[in-house]
Amino acid sequence: MIHATAIVDSSAVIGAGVSIGPYSVIGPHVEIGNNCQIHSHVVIKRSTKIGMNNHIFQFSSIGEDCQDKKYAGEDTFLEIGDNNIFRESVTVHRGTVQDDGITRIGHDNLFMAYAHVAHDCQIGNGGVFANACTLAGHVKVGDGVILGGLSAVHQFCQIGAFCFAGGGSIIVKDLPPYVMLGHDAKPHGINAEGLKRRGKDKHVIMAVKRAYKVIYRNDNTTAQAIPLLDEMAREVTEIQLLADFLRSSDRGIVR
Repeated sequence: MIHATAIVDSSAVIGAGVSIGPYSVIGPHVEIGNNCQIHSHVVIKRSTKIGMNNHIFQFSSIGEDCQDKKYAGEDTFLEIGDNNIFRESVTVHRGTVQDDGITRIGHDNLFMAYAHVAHDCQIGNGGVFANACTLAGHVKVGDGVILGGLSAVHQFCQIGAFCFAGGGSIIVKDLPPYVMLGHDAKPHGINAEGLKRRGKDKHVIMAVKRAYKVIYRNDNTTAQAIPLLDEMAREVTEIQLLADFLRSSDRGIVR
């Protein structure tokens, strides 16, 4: 159902079972997949593709021009997967031509009120971004990440899969997979509870704990830790995610 007061551009493609609430605005070249719920006073700007079963609450701004001063009106894009929830006043910006020109969000993520996703971010699946969590431009986030309220991630940082960052965290370097980060921006062990919830057994969790010690407790540099993690990954494949992340890190990791 599309409310009579909603404004929908003639070029927009609206799927079956979509509801669009009062005073919402759907811009040109927007695609909204089946069974999405768009509440009142939502703005979805141009060149945005949204998958199925997404739920967007009031006052959210999805697919707006980015806040990068280099942006000069180029045709850039936003792509959103399925089953995401965007709570009140969430803001998500399209990409820039200085990167790949597209911001991407995967499936099954929860963005709580006032969360912000800046231009060119690449976000995986199953994440939770708590109230007023802020991602700067070009940030990459793996699957299953939880970022606490009022946390902020510096531009170009990578956040590894299954991390947990406490409320108020300021993240200015790459955060490896499985690691728990305190509000002091320092690592505090692994996200064991998160791994349990995702069905990982005790053998895997203990191996991840040993890998954490290789990185953070045994006085190894990142370069020294990588081959040790590669060796551990021969027995527990989940460790390869850590080794590959360290290998790809340009900013250096949180310490």
